[in-house]
Amino acid sequence: MHSSGPTDLPGRRPPGPGAVLDAATAFIRNFAAENPGTGDPRRRIAEVAAQVQRYGTYEHTPEELAFGARVAWRNAARCIGRLYWNNLTVRDMRHVQDPDGIAEQCFEHLRFATNGGRVRPVITVFAPDRPGRPAPTLLGEQLVRYADDPRSAHRVELAKELGWKGGETPFEVLPLLVQPGSGGRSPEFYEIPEDAVLEVPLTHPRHPGFAALGLRWYAVPAVCDMSLEIGGITYPAAPFNGWYMGTEIGSRNLGDTDRYDMLPAVAALFGLDTGSDRTLWRDRALVELNAAVLHSYDQAGVTIADHHTESTRFLAHVEREGKHGRPVPTDWSWIVPPLSGSATAVFHRYYDPPDPDLRPAFVHRTPPTALTCPHHA
Repeated sequence: MHSSGPTDLPGRRPPGPGAVLDAATAFIRNFAAENPGTGDPRRRIAEVAAQVQRYGTYEHTPEELAFGARVAWRNAARCIGRLYWNNLTVRDMRHVQDPDGIAEQCFEHLRFATNGGRVRPVITVFAPDRPGRPAPTLLGEQLVRYADDPRSAHRVELAKELGWKGGETPFEVLPLLVQPGSGGRSPEFYEIPEDAVLEVPLTHPRHPGFAALGLRWYAVPAVCDMSLEIGGITYPAAPFNGWYMGTEIGSRNLGDTDRYDMLPAVAALFGLDTGSDRTLWRDRALVELNAAVLHSYDQAGVTIADHHTESTRFLAHVEREGKHGRPVPTDWSWIVPPLSGSATAVFHRYYDPPDPDLRPAFVHRTPPTALTCPHHA
């Protein structure tokens, strides 16, 4: 049960100065090793050591922040889309700390990432936690979520307790919830402007009656329930996105029984025999639902990947990283798509195991239940 008071943020105790300096030293050495021309890292380590000794923390340079954010994506064991990790656009908004400014920059993030439908991978990094001064954070899984999505129930409840009057129509976009970092203040909510959310109504390439289901989804999966950890510094508000893979919408968001549970309705539309599991009606309905998602995004000119192409791209990433002598931590159960897994290239091999201590990283602030891929939520 949410209250309208300050939200508890578990796991937000900052590490001690010794741990910060150890993590910073490892990160700075890695930064120098992967960025030739940045000079001897010993000078930078000495600067950081002086800051940590005086303040208990230190400040990343813009270049360090950008590198750290990109490597955090590279280290994301549950993300199949890591081939493009080095193309992540990093928006440095560490100076923005008031809820109004954070909300406006989140809206600008969505506009920039949407890019008229040609979705760009983007992260916006707000202020880090400081010793004794937790930074503001964002409440909810993604910047955009629908009020009638069962996964949004707690966020809807909290928004209404804060005064939101919506949530009565299908696929209504929830407001953004910003939790101030200190001072015992309640979260604040902000309606997301229409021009910041590009949505795609779903139709089917062969069944004109599909549109009557009234389904839609949004273009940019901007995750906001994870902290960005770089070199001993935690950025609790750092929304980031890649682009969708079709199965994440068709198989999970719309198909899962604890989400929109649309398979029975799709089966009825296509006249499938649902009298027995042995007719494979769920499998056939799932294919048609996924076909509708890919078709609709293509028709709308919105970037989306299919699971076969993305699987091939992931193996290209594994090969590329191997040439650099870097492991590719991978959670097999999340890399293999939720549709036709054994028909994809990623199914038939083993990978480097996930490393929970690997940094930089995106780290969940709340208990990990039914998690989604960081960049393909």
